[in-house]
Amino acid sequence: MSRFAEPMARLIEELRKLPGIGAKSAQRLAFHILRSSVADADALSDAVRELKAKLRLCSICNNITDVDPCVYCSSPTRNQRQVCVVEEPTSISVIERTHYSGVYHVLHGTLSPLNGVGPEHLRTGSLTARAERGEIDEAILATSPTLEGEATASLLADLLKPFPVRITRIATGVPAGSDIEYADEVTMTRALEGRREI
Repeated sequence: MSRFAEPMARLIEELRKLPGIGAKSAQRLAFHILRSSVADADALSDAVRELKAKLRLCSICNNITDVDPCVYCSSPTRNQRQVCVVEEPTSISVIERTHYSGVYHVLHGTLSPLNGVGPEHLRTGSLTARAERGEIDEAILATSPTLEGEATASLLADLLKPFPVRITRIATGVPAGSDIEYADEVTMTRALEGRREI
């Protein structure tokens, strides 16, 4: 096995800590950075430092932001009474493409007892506080249709039931453009349950 000089080995090891990056990908990225100009390497390291120094969680919705409250929570054109609850900040960009005009609440995870993630690990406190203060008309539970996502949606529904909030769940079923022949039983059941008149 070839040994790398200590600075290269250290960079490869740090890059391997990134999700989805294995040993080979880490080596490719490290050699790309080595071949880059000093200015490009400095820009990368400055961007990482700035990310850590300037980003924080929105005090209202827990989205990652550089201003508090975030651009969604402070927008006068968004429906502040309709809250879409998502697992991670990355889900927001997907929902934004649908022209959704409400605001968000980010949980930063899902229930996962096997991984030691219980209700106390999810950021639900500010959501229930908003509901208790009467600031929410509708909570759209947009967690993934996985076992963990369904358990999380069930938990959220239970937490919000005591308050006068309409609780809805995103529809699931057969994805557009796919063949019904390949849909599994759970997907097909949800598609039938979520049917609507046309």
